[in-house]
Parts: sequence; structure tokens; C-alpha cells
Amino acid sequence: MPPRPYSAPLVRDNGPMLGVVNADAVGRAELEIGAIGCRSALVLGGARSGKSAYALALAERAAPQRLFLATAEPFDEEMAARVARHQAERSAGWTTREVPLALTASLAQEARQGRIVLVDCLTLWLNNLLYRGEEPGAALSGLCGAIARLSGPAIFVSNEVGWGLVPETKLGRDFRDWQGRVNREVAAACDAVVLVTAGLARALKPGSEPTLRMV
Repeated sequence: MPPRPYSAPLVRDNGPMLGVVNADAVGRAELEIGAIGCRSALVLGGARSGKSAYALALAERAAPQRLFLATAEPFDEEMAARVARHQAERSAGWTTREVPLALTASLAQEARQGRIVLVDCLTLWLNNLLYRGEEPGAALSGLCGAIARLSGPAIFVSNEVGWGLVPETKLGRDFRDWQGRVNREVAAACDAVVLVTAGLARALKPGSEPTLRMV
């Protein structure tokens, strides 16, 4: 199966930590998103880019009541330790639900006014579907439909995996292709999209496409 990505630590109140999202970058991107009153946001990035740190900081600024929908499954001791460490990094006010597969149903049930929902991450959710031999297309369509009908704000974290080497196995290539499709369709469904690279957050949506004139 494709490797499981893990998120970077949360930015602390006493200042930015080495290798994580800069607090000023969080604030700038948040202001851009908040200006349009967005209901949904997709946060993209590579492994250890700081995307989860950014999403956590954005969620904690958004609402005092916060729900974390975790798609990871602790298959081994290393993964269980990572999950426990990330749980400890979340501040007070978080409730956690484990939803390795039933993400769409949980999102529709749990999203509400006055509480922010953070989904981390869509990559592991896709991995879980493929691992069980399920066809991701229907699940993805259902998720995008649920995003359009959200009763409260939600943030989605996902990995950008298509910029590296071509996977050696067919399963790896299928996973890469599906991940690209998940990111593209969820980005279209969300009000805002942020790309985090090397700890720096940049808003991709809303924004206008470049006007090009070929000569």
C-alpha cells in the first residue's frame, strides 16, 4: 500500500517552531479566507510541509468548539504512537471521532454552526478505501455533495503526492491518480484552498486564474 503521511507539530503559543507553519503565515492566509466568509477549506501540502499545523491553528482560531475527524487507523505500534502524539498536541476544546471510512456520513451529522470540523486527512481516507477494495469514485462524489450542503464550517487536510517520482507498482500509480482526483474535486467543492509548502501557506482559492496571451 502507499506510505502513510504524517503531519507536522502544531505551532505553539510562544512562537513558531523549527520546520512548522509560521504564525504570521497562518494569520495572513486566515484573513484571506475569512474575508469571503467561507464554509469549507481544503489545506494541501506534501509530507511534513506543515499542512496539519496550519489547519489546526486555523481551526483553533475559528471556534471554541472543535471536532477532529481522524481517518488514520493505528495498524502497528509506530502508527499508534504517532496518533497518540498528535492527540496530545491538540489543545483543550477538541473532541475526536475516528472515521476511517464513514467520513461523509459523519461530516453530514456532525457539522453545525458554532463548531468547526477538521478532517485529517483525505489521503488516509482514500488509502483505507483502496485497501478494502472499495471503488473510491462513489465515495468521492458523496463527499463533495456533503461539502456543498455543510451546516457548519469544515477544514479538510490532504496530501499532494503527484510531484514526485512515478510509483513502481500499479497500485501505487492508481493511488497517486486517485489522490490527484480527490484533491481536484474537493478543491472545486470547497470555498477556499490553501497550499502549504516548507511551512508557508498560500491561498490558491479564491483567486483568479492568470490571464495569458500566447504570441
